[in-house]
Parts: sequence; C-alpha cells; structure tokens
Amino acid sequence: MTVSLPSKLLPSKVVLCDVAPRDGLQNETKPVSTAQKIALVQGLIQAGLPRIEVTSFVSPKAIPQLADAHDVMHGITRKPGVELVVLVPNQKGAERALACSPDELNLVMSVTASHSKANLRMTPDESFEKLQQVILQTREKVKLNVSLSCSFGCPFEGNVEASEVLHWVSRFHALGVTGVSLCDTTGMAYPSQVRALVEQTQALAPTLRITLHFHNSRGLGLANVFEGLRAGVTHFDACTGGIGGCPYAPGASGNVCMEDIVHALHCEGIETGVDLAQLIDVSKSLGQTLEHPLSGQVVYAGPRSRRYACDLAKPQGA
Repeated sequence: MTVSLPSKLLPSKVVLCDVAPRDGLQNETKPVSTAQKIALVQGLIQAGLPRIEVTSFVSPKAIPQLADAHDVMHGITRKPGVELVVLVPNQKGAERALACSPDELNLVMSVTASHSKANLRMTPDESFEKLQQVILQTREKVKLNVSLSCSFGCPFEGNVEASEVLHWVSRFHALGVTGVSLCDTTGMAYPSQVRALVEQTQALAPTLRITLHFHNSRGLGLANVFEGLRAGVTHFDACTGGIGGCPYAPGASGNVCMEDIVHALHCEGIETGVDLAQLIDVSKSLGQTLEHPLSGQVVYAGPRSRRYACDLAKPQGA
C-alpha cells in the first residue's frame, strides 16, 4: 500500500494511549470479567499500543466495574516499552496502585465547580489539595499525569475560559508533574478552540507533555485530533471501539475511536507503531464481549485499502 508522506505541518510520529480498559469499560453496564479485561489489555499490547490506561483505583462502590483493579494489573503479561497507566483519585488509591507497579499515575480533577462536585464531590480547590498530597508523596517514585476534565466546556456551566484551565496547568506544572491531559469530557471542543488552548498551554509550560483527550459526542473528535497535530501535540488518548463516556457528565458519549484515529494517521503517513489489522480484531472481540454495536467506522468498513470482488456489487436500480 502506498501512503503519502506526512505534511510538514504534522508530526511524523505520535504516541497513542488506549483508554478502553478504564475510561471505556467504566461506562458499561454489562459486567466484564477480570479475564476479559486482561485479554483486552493483552490484545492492545500485541497490536502495538505504546501506552494503555488499564484501570482505576477508585472506590469499588463508586465504579463497581473496576473493582478488580489489583487482579487485572497483576494478571497482565507485560511487554518492554509498553507503559501501563492507572487512574487514581487520592492518596489511598495511589498507595493501592503503587503496589501494582504502574508506569504512570493519572490524576484527575475537574476545572469547573459544578462538574467537580458531581464527579468528585468536592470543589476544584479541594481536589487540588488532595492531588497535591499525592504528587508530593509519589513524584520521586513514578511518572505523574494530571487530566483536567471539562477543559473545553462544561455540561453544567457551558463555556470554560482558557484562563481557568491555564490556572490549573500552571499550579500542577509547578509541582513537577510529567504531563497534563486537556480533556474534552462531553465533546464540546471545536478545532480553533483546540488550537488556541494548546498554543497557550505550550507558551505557559513549554517543557510539559500535553495529551489531548477527546470525546466524539458531537462528531468533531477526528477534526480536533488533527488540529492538535497541527499545533504540535504528539500524545493522544483514544478508545478502541469508541466506547466510553462520563457517568457524571450528561450528554457524554464515547471517546474518539482508536482504530479510526490510527487509520487516519496512517493515511497521512504518520507513524503510530500500531498494527491496524490486529487492532480491528481487538475491536471486534470487544464488541462481542460487550454485546452491543461499537461506534467506530473502520471496524465495519475496513481500511481504505480493502477491496471487494466486482460480483458483490449489486445495481441499485434507476
């Protein structure tokens, strides 16, 4: 297959993190067994994903689907070069997580008061104080990323000013975290907004790793990914099958679909390290596990290189 050379305006290589095992499964009502979760992670590892958000060390009462976080982490056969990320909400969760030797902790807070209270039952300032404790006690032991929910808009408060997001970026950057994720929790982001916030974040903290985390609630996910690429971002979250959503954010639908993102990047000659055919197989298996249709496109249509026999084409009539 012939692919085009990457545009000079786009990076030649990106790093993708598949969040299906955590962000995706947490929104599924059908129980998924520990063995099925481990199989999903192993499939993603074999498909070449360089980073995988495996699970979350939250209270089992809050998210029963992820109550087996310890068993999942210990059941994975690790591969050198593949980073396993786990989400932690507080110091207790961090202690549980560190016992499983993750490569990175992902800390989460909301930048708006309304979503913070709905999601975390505390104000952003209270959330920061708790996460600051985690950072100070773990930053010498493991890499740390902070995900800022509602960076592009809040389902309760509407538009979020860039200055509010940058306020939290600055505070976490001062604590020495590895990176920040700008999260489009309910799919409210649009391309020019993405470009502006990324450029302002880069200017504020040029050494900080920026990850973009989009949901496809309003169909702009892929467009937002490419606008992030044009702004120089090389780290993105996506979700095999396009599953996911936030249980505490009305209107949130699935994350941007990993296989669709990989296909689009490969069409542009951008290296991901991911075997698309294997990833599609993982997506199909995930759909069977969840027993409902997935929201991705490439898993059904196949890559653009797919060909059909001419005798399968039927006239549609005049």
